[in-house]
Amino acid sequence: MEWLVSLAGVGLVMAALRDLFHTLWHPTRHGGLSRLVMSALWRLARHLRVRGRVVGLVGPLAMVTVVGMWAVTIILGWAIVYWPHMPGAFTFAPGSKAAQQPALLDSVYLSLVMVATLGLGDITPAAGWLRLVSPLEALVGFALLTASVAWVLQIYPALSRRRVLAIRLALLQRSDPSVHQLDCPVGATLLENLATEVARVRIDFTQYAEAYYFHDGEDHSSLAATIGYAADLAHRGRAARRSDARLTGELLAGALEDLATILDQRFLHTGGTPTEVFAAYAADHGRSLTQY
Repeated sequence: MEWLVSLAGVGLVMAALRDLFHTLWHPTRHGGLSRLVMSALWRLARHLRVRGRVVGLVGPLAMVTVVGMWAVTIILGWAIVYWPHMPGAFTFAPGSKAAQQPALLDSVYLSLVMVATLGLGDITPAAGWLRLVSPLEALVGFALLTASVAWVLQIYPALSRRRVLAIRLALLQRSDPSVHQLDCPVGATLLENLATEVARVRIDFTQYAEAYYFHDGEDHSSLAATIGYAADLAHRGRAARRSDARLTGELLAGALEDLATILDQRFLHTGGTPTEVFAAYAADHGRSLTQY
C-alpha cells in the first residue's frame, strides 16, 4: 500500500512535467492543463467585461497562475512520495521538533525544502532509494525555475513582433495607399514585407499559444483592430497591373489565410471565412473591424 501511494505521487509529478514540456518545448505547444487555465482566465475576464489596465493583466496573471500550478503539483507529488515512509525512512537533526509533527506536514515541508534547493538538513533521507530520489526533486525545482524564466523570455519577443505589425498596419491605414500607389516596385516590396511579418505572427500563435491571451492595449498597437486592413491591402495588391505587385498581393492574402486558419483552429472555432475569423478575433479582444 505504501508503494501505491508513492506511485500516485510520481504520477502527479509526471503530469506536471508533461504539461510543462508540452507548453514550453513541444513544437506546437499543445499544453493541457496550462492551456485550460489560461483560456478559463481569459473567458472569465470577458464575462466580467473588464477593460483598460485590468484586462492587460490577464496574460501575465495567467502565466503566473500556470507556473504556480506546476510548482504546487510537483511539491504535492513529491510530498506524497515521501509521506508513506515518514518518519521511519528519514533521519531528523538532534533537537528538531519535526518528528513531532504529522507525517504529511513533514513530507510537504521536506518537499518544499528540496524543490527550492535550500537543503536545510533538519530532515534527511536515510533509506537508500530516497537518497537517490530526493536530489532529483532539487533538479526538477531548478529546471522549473529556469523553464519559467525561459518562458517569459520567449513570449515577450513574440508579443513585440505582433505589436510592431499592428502599428505598421495602423500607420499604413493613415496614409491609405491606393492600388495605383501599390502598383510599383516599392509597393510590391511593402506587400512582401507585410506577408513575411504576418507569417511570423502565425508561427508565434502556433508555438506560443499563450500569446493569444495577452491584450495589446490601444487600437494602434492591437493586431485584432488592424489585421482587417492587411486583408484590404492584399486585395489592392492583387488588383494591380504589375506582376510583382500581384504576386506579393497573393502572398499576403495567403499568409492572412494561414493566420486565420490557426486562429480559428486553436482559439475561435468559428469555421468561417478569414474575414469572419478576423472579425471574431477582434470581438474576442474587445475590438471592431467595421471600419475596414
